[in-house]
Amino acid sequence: MQNQQQPMNQPGPGMPPNMMNAQSKDHGGHELFDAHEIIAGIISMLDQYQMYDQHIQDPELKDIVKRQTAFVTTMYNSIVGSFSTGHDPQVPTQQYKMNQSHTATYGIKPGAPKKPNQSVNDLSDKGLSAYMLGQTKSLATLLAMTALEMTNPVLRRVVADSVPNFIEMSYEIFLYQNKHGYYQVPQLNDQDMTLMLQSYTEVPQQNLPQ
Repeated sequence: MQNQQQPMNQPGPGMPPNMMNAQSKDHGGHELFDAHEIIAGIISMLDQYQMYDQHIQDPELKDIVKRQTAFVTTMYNSIVGSFSTGHDPQVPTQQYKMNQSHTATYGIKPGAPKKPNQSVNDLSDKGLSAYMLGQTKSLATLLAMTALEMTNPVLRRVVADSVPNFIEMSYEIFLYQNKHGYYQVPQLNDQDMTLMLQSYTEVPQQNLPQ
């Protein structure tokens, strides 16, 4: 049976050899693997958001899923476009805007111990929003690490500029969870907090290198 897979060192259908060479010469091997990992991770997030949406009950969380999905889809197209062509994407990197208030609630309240779900019927907005937060945080970390080692300047900039957006999406989900008591934030007592905040002091700047 003849192998139908296109050889890696041959141009694809309709792609002139000089185009293939122009695309490949500005990417390091390590960078290509990282880019594939980024793109696969974004696809995984978008796919799983579709599954989460089927089980989410809170309209507010559904709205977050909808807005983040739309934004990340545009981001995905921009990254794929710059990766495959080496040029600026048709849609420049956008800035994600959250709808949550930036006010966090501090303190711990007692609750039932956590345990794994026994079936999909146990899925809740608390757990689903936690899965979402895990994905956006992982992608923020992944994009930040890979941008440090990318050689192609266009792809590097697109990936680096996407990091703050995943940070913002993570913060939005955290604020949603915190507001509903899903993500509680402990604090130190006033004395310990004051000591920690006063642990450092600034230095004079007149002797700094020019």
